[in-house]
This record gives sequence, C-alpha cells and structure tokens, in this order.
Amino acid sequence: MNRRSLPELAPEQRRILVVNAKGGCGKTTLTTNLAALYASMEVDTALVDHDPQGSSSQWLKARGESRPPIQGVAPWKHTADASTTRSFQMRLAFEARRVVIDTPAALSASDFGRWLREADRIVIPVLPSAIDIKAGARFIGDLLLDRHYRSKPVPLAVVANRVRRNTLVFQKLERFLISLRIPFVATFRDLQGYVRAAESGDGLFELARGGDDQEWASFVRLIRWIEAPTSPRVIG
Repeated sequence: MNRRSLPELAPEQRRILVVNAKGGCGKTTLTTNLAALYASMEVDTALVDHDPQGSSSQWLKARGESRPPIQGVAPWKHTADASTTRSFQMRLAFEARRVVIDTPAALSASDFGRWLREADRIVIPVLPSAIDIKAGARFIGDLLLDRHYRSKPVPLAVVANRVRRNTLVFQKLERFLISLRIPFVATFRDLQGYVRAAESGDGLFELARGGDDQEWASFVRLIRWIEAPTSPRVIG
C-alpha cells in the first residue's frame, strides 16, 4: 500500500463510531479494518467492542503479535456491578489517539444520546439491498432528528459496503446515498480478502494479497474525511 497517499492526521484525538441499526451491514469488518489501518500508521489505536456478539474482540484475539498493536476494550463483558472496571478500561481506551468503536445492532432512537457522547465522527455502512436501503434511510432519519444530535451535531458520513459495481441494486443505493445530502465518502467491495482478514485478526492490507489499488483508494477517501478539520453536515 502507498502510505504516501494517506493524509496527515489531525493532532487531536478522534473517536470514530461505526453504527447502523440493522445487523449484517459490515460494521465489524469496517471497524477492524479501520483500526488495523490506523495501527499500521504507528498511531496509538484502541478498538472498543460494544457488540455483545463480540466479533471485534474475537478478531483482536486472533491478531498476531507481529502486527501493530491495538488496545482492545469490551465493555459488554462487564455487568453493572463491575462499573469501576468498565470505567477504568474506557478511560484507558479514550486516551488513545484514534478510537474505533463497534456498536451493537438494533439500536433504538432512545440510545442515540449515549453513543453520540462517545463520538467525534460517525460512519454508517449501508448494504446494496432494498431492505438495507430502507433500514438505512429510517436509521439516518431518526439520527438527524434526534434531539441530542441536533443540539450537538457530530460529522457523519455514509459508506457503501459489500458492493458489486455495475448492478442495478448498487445504482439504486448510490442514488439513495447521494440524495441524503450527507457525505457519501467511500465504496467497499465484496472481497474474499475481508473474510480471510477477519479469521486471522488482520486488516485487509496486512494480508499478502488482501486488497488492490481500488480498495485502497476507498480507505484513503474515508481516512481523509475522518481526519478533515471539519466535515459538512445537513440536518433534516
């Protein structure tokens, strides 16, 4: 990968919340690959796994010691009476320069306030299917109208995930995302390399033949948006 194409990092901490109310949209894949990419840039990186399924934690457990280190925190493992341990772990995580947060599926509108307090950037992955497009539209609409978001907006962007280009469903997804007047910053394809990376605890570009120039360019666009001083937003 061409590190020279990566942008200069913002000096302040950035907490990146990867979120969508619908499961199976590739949240964990995006989360782990972002964390691996930041770690490969020699940035102090934390991966916070809020999903009770623990997929991000399992990925991190499989990660080889020769790979750039990523600090893992799994608050879902702690019960209410372990709040001290959870608070301590979260404090350590949020001292990292880049914090990538994997959220649980099936979030309700009443949960938004909690997650927004933990975010400096919000990334919403959406799949190219009619069901996912509708679910994504509802989720984004609820988020933009949420009182917590309206009182303290967080820059938010959408990415298309597991895409196969030149299909009608991708064209429909592309039109939908553009119509939102929200940054549509990257398109990630349905590559077998992501499956291999998930199993081995690697990022796509840590594999010998994991990704190509097109996929790398998509990650560069996403990183540039995350690292930008400001990002455009629209509140409906």
